[in-house]
Amino acid sequence: MSISGSAVFNQRYRAFLFDMDGTLLNSIAAAERVWGIWAERHGLDVAAFLSTIHGARAIDTITRQALPGVDPEVEAQWITQAELDDVEGVVAISGAVEFLRSLPGDQWALVTSAPKALALRRLQAAGIAPPAVLVTAEDVANGKPDPACYVLGAQRLGVPVEDCLVFEDATVGIRAGEAAGADVLVVTATHLTPMVTTHAAIDGYERLQVQRDADCLLGLQRLS
Repeated sequence: MSISGSAVFNQRYRAFLFDMDGTLLNSIAAAERVWGIWAERHGLDVAAFLSTIHGARAIDTITRQALPGVDPEVEAQWITQAELDDVEGVVAISGAVEFLRSLPGDQWALVTSAPKALALRRLQAAGIAPPAVLVTAEDVANGKPDPACYVLGAQRLGVPVEDCLVFEDATVGIRAGEAAGADVLVVTATHLTPMVTTHAAIDGYERLQVQRDADCLLGLQRLS
């Protein structure tokens, strides 16, 4: 069971599992441009719809709409291509690049709802080097909030998911981390309104430092 609050700063972990959009990089403007066009084309309330897209796979977002005559797979392919073509304004969350560089390469993974091609495109745009372990939309049958993606990320690192810390920004991703049995740290850098959560939260990585002990376990320290 996930612990809550600032207790994550007193724990040691075998590995860190990071969401991408909103957690390591800010792609909100680009994503909402593409999804806004799609929503308008399908007669949806654009503002209301855009509040539902973050953290989920495109195919799951489209399927939830249950639009008559719409093939979610075809539409998801359109979304992906449009997002590949538009990475304007995609930037790293403050301090994320340096923080990731401080981590041992075999002790962290990226676990994203984006397809692999889009994940690599956005990472490049944000100046973030891709990790050795990358879990993307194609790797799981069910997207977040299903825990399968985080379980798979831990498996690929060779550690129990219960010994991992998940970094997340979106409700569906937080639920996925909780369901997987991992601890969760919420990243609020892109939040326009406060999120009500029992988990510890950070607004960026500039005041966050990782410590690796003699047993190769990772801990977090807040810098004043």
